[in-house]
Amino acid sequence: MKGRVLIIAGSDSGGGAGIQADIKAVSAMGAYAATAVTAVTVQDTTCVHAVHDVPPDIIRRQIEVVLDDIGADAIKIGMVGSVAAGEAILAGLADAPGVPVIVDPVLVATSGDSLGRGEVADFLREQLIPLASVVTPNLPELEALSGLKLGGDETIKKAAKALLDLGAQAVLAKGGHGDGQTLTDLLVEADGKAVTFENQRIATMSTHGTGCTLSSALAAGIAQDMPLSKATGRAIAYVHEAIASAPGFGRGHGPVNHLVRSSFSD
Repeated sequence: MKGRVLIIAGSDSGGGAGIQADIKAVSAMGAYAATAVTAVTVQDTTCVHAVHDVPPDIIRRQIEVVLDDIGADAIKIGMVGSVAAGEAILAGLADAPGVPVIVDPVLVATSGDSLGRGEVADFLREQLIPLASVVTPNLPELEALSGLKLGGDETIKKAAKALLDLGAQAVLAKGGHGDGQTLTDLLVEADGKAVTFENQRIATMSTHGTGCTLSSALAAGIAQDMPLSKATGRAIAYVHEAIASAPGFGRGHGPVNHLVRSSFSD
C-alpha cells in the first residue's frame, strides 16, 4: 500500500458514488483512504431522496484529526453541499500546506438531482478551485463554473483555461456528457500542456458514481507520486473497465465494478 488520500465528500447509501465509491477506488489503486463526511444522502440508483448536512464543526474536526494523526499525500474534495461546509473544509485545509488538492466539483448527481445549492458553485469558483492541483469537472460542471457555453473542442479548452485562470494548476475536462461514440477527456495544465484520452462509449445504465470514482483514482495516483498524465491515464482506464464489467445492480443508473482488477494497484 502506497499513498494516503484524505477524501472529503458526501455519503451515498447506495454505495455507488460519494465516500463509498471513493474508498473503493482509492483501495483498488493500492492507496490508503481516510475520510471526512460532509453530508449523508438517502440515495439509490434512481434518485437522491434526502440530504442531511453534517455540522460544519464536525466536518472540520474530521479533517483536523486525520491530518494530525495519519496525514495525507493528497486530498480529494467531492460533494461540498453548502457554503458552511465549504468554509469548514477551507479551514481544515490550512492544516495541510503543500498537500495536492483534487477538486471534483459535484453539483448534480447522475440521476439529475441537485447535490449543491447555487451558491456552492460560486464558493467552488472563488475559494476551492484556486487551491486545486487538479479540478475534474464533467462538461455541465465545466460550463457552470466557467460561465461559457460549450459547443466543441475549442470552447472546452477555453472553459478549462478559465478555471486555470482562477488559480487551478490543471483541469481534467471529462467527456462523458459529450455526443458521439468516442468520448474524449482533456487534461490541460497551467503551463499550456494538453493531453487527450479517448475511449469508446459503452452502452450501459451503469454510470452511477463515475465522476467520484475517477477523481479518487486520480487522487490515489497523485498520492503515489505518479506524473499527472500517467495518473490520469490509469484512472480513466480503470473507470472504463469498471463500467464495462458493472454488476447491473439497481433500477436506475447502477454502480460500476470498483474492484474490476487488482493490477491497477501494481
